[in-house]
Amino acid sequence: MNVVPDPWRDVDGQANVDEMAAGLEARGRTATQARLRRRFLRFARVAPGERVLEVGCGTGVVVRDLIALVGRRGEVVGVDSSRRILRKARALCRESARGRRLTLRAADGAQLPFAAGRFDAALAITVILHVADPLRVVREMARVTRPGGRVGLQDQDFGAVAVTHPERELTDHILHGVATHIYPEPHSGRRLPGLLRAAGLDGVRLQTDVFQDTTLEPWTKTFLERRAERAIRFGLVDAATAQRWLDGFTALVAQGAFVLTINYYGAVGAKPR
Repeated sequence: MNVVPDPWRDVDGQANVDEMAAGLEARGRTATQARLRRRFLRFARVAPGERVLEVGCGTGVVVRDLIALVGRRGEVVGVDSSRRILRKARALCRESARGRRLTLRAADGAQLPFAAGRFDAALAITVILHVADPLRVVREMARVTRPGGRVGLQDQDFGAVAVTHPERELTDHILHGVATHIYPEPHSGRRLPGLLRAAGLDGVRLQTDVFQDTTLEPWTKTFLERRAERAIRFGLVDAATAQRWLDGFTALVAQGAFVLTINYYGAVGAKPR
């Protein structure tokens, strides 16, 4: 099976960058996603006054959280490979950054433009799934982190998506099939502790969390619709079957029986002193 290139590996080459950026913001606004971020940033022990790097900052959803956590004495640097996404991030972060030390710049996570030991913590949140060479990125994050500092990764795992639907085999066929067409490693979340250890980090800790939706929130609805669209494009189902699948969710919501969960894994390791 040929893997279709993940659009997040070349955002600036996509025709729908505005839509992609809007999707990041919509996901970030959901109550469950906000809780996932807060829990992970506590787990990563981000503290006032620290210098924190976020790799793959996107539109700045996490950057805005970090600005509040490090305070006026701290510093936040966000990097992303997409200049078009960064333009949106600068606009969206402008108000939060007033009086704070924030830098947003274009950079490749596999070749970070910073000196060794520059940061107290380096984070990559829902990024590792999308990079071609995850270990190289994590090693770069470790390089720019000071001895004793932390490297933290959080990722969803598309091998751990559970959703109610009357046609379970069709649901598995669509969700698994689309994920394996797009991502070389769709089970990204569960590999994070191994990546940190392979990069030479100590004291690796793991936190497992769950995104949960029982009302078919806008982000979830878009997620399922895109899965259906891609299932048609990849030849997994025809248009009529995809529509029948989506209609099944609508019926479940009306009955108060809709449930979707996605496992999120957060792993943090310390750079040896």
